Amino acid sequence: MAGSVFGKIFRISTWGESHGKGIGVVIDGCPAGLSLCEEDIQPYLDRRKPGRNEFATPRSESDTAEILSGVFEGVTTGTPISIAIMNKTQRSGDYSEIAQVYRPGHADYTFDQKYGIRDYRGGGRSSGRETAARVAAGAVAAKLLGEMGIAVNAYTLSIGDIRADVQNGDIALALSDPLCMPDSGASRRAQEYLRGLREKGDSAGGVVECVIKGIPAGLGETVFDKYDARLAQAVMSIGAVKGVEIGAGFEAAGKCGTEDNDPFLISADGTVTKGSNNSGGILGGMSDGISPVVVRAAFKATPSVSAAQRTVDKDGAEREIRIKGRHDPVIVPRAVVVVEAMAALVTADLLLENMAARLDGIKRFYTR
Repeated sequence: MAGSVFGKIFRISTWGESHGKGIGVVIDGCPAGLSLCEEDIQPYLDRRKPGRNEFATPRSESDTAEILSGVFEGVTTGTPISIAIMNKTQRSGDYSEIAQVYRPGHADYTFDQKYGIRDYRGGGRSSGRETAARVAAGAVAAKLLGEMGIAVNAYTLSIGDIRADVQNGDIALALSDPLCMPDSGASRRAQEYLRGLREKGDSAGGVVECVIKGIPAGLGETVFDKYDARLAQAVMSIGAVKGVEIGAGFEAAGKCGTEDNDPFLISADGTVTKGSNNSGGILGGMSDGISPVVVRAAFKATPSVSAAQRTVDKDGAEREIRIKGRHDPVIVPRAVVVVEAMAALVTADLLLENMAARLDGIKRFYTR
């Protein structure tokens, strides 16, 4: 299977299936000398792991990270970093009834058409569980970015049509809120909304917003490797993401040029600043170094619902299906850290790539 490798310099390769022995990631290109241990990775995995509250799948996994290589005496060695997360509570029997049936909204049909075989246990490779490996790698990328004063933070912007008031909210609240919202009032309304959907055997979608601060100017390559293009690819690669926005996003289509352009200004300390951030901190595919980078991901509703749905089986007969098993009534809260991880991976990769952008920078490095 192709398509499991991401990045150019800071490159990751994820492996494993939802109901296999485990999942994991190999990271290439992480510089030597970075302080790193399992305790740096675990808080990120804890934010994503199942069974945390009533709005996540009841599947109980510790999601404990184990670093197998690339770290010696608490410091990265510059060699590939391999991280494993073993599966402990697989219940493959929950999926035996759908072995011959295609679940609506899932990759069952396309896997069969492409490969002629599929792992029906929880979706196999296309399961959301694969994202745990991405999160582990993203934690390493975030540690590297932290050395440069760059911070990546994501939160739930909306669930259904209930939107958080970010301007008057508290971003820190998102780390403890059950729906990862920075607005406790919106979170309470969204929780009631989700409970109502669950009683009907239904699910919800929503939007995750991610803000990247402290970025120097010039990250991203023009044309095909723009910062925003790389972010869009990274975030769109997360299962259930159906739309990506940078800055004003789709709202920019309804603005006039004079409304959408971000005016450049001189601040009180004499530095260049901007009057707005419709561009999302990116101009011409490169970070402007002034405003934070802002990216949003729209997630569809969880396709695994207990309500009856129409489908077909492998023999071409129409069927009715009620999906059993342990599933999230909403994907968004657990996906927050996944968006954060993918944004960190892109940023770390471009940060390393940008080191070769100018001759004077190369000379400074090699003529010490």
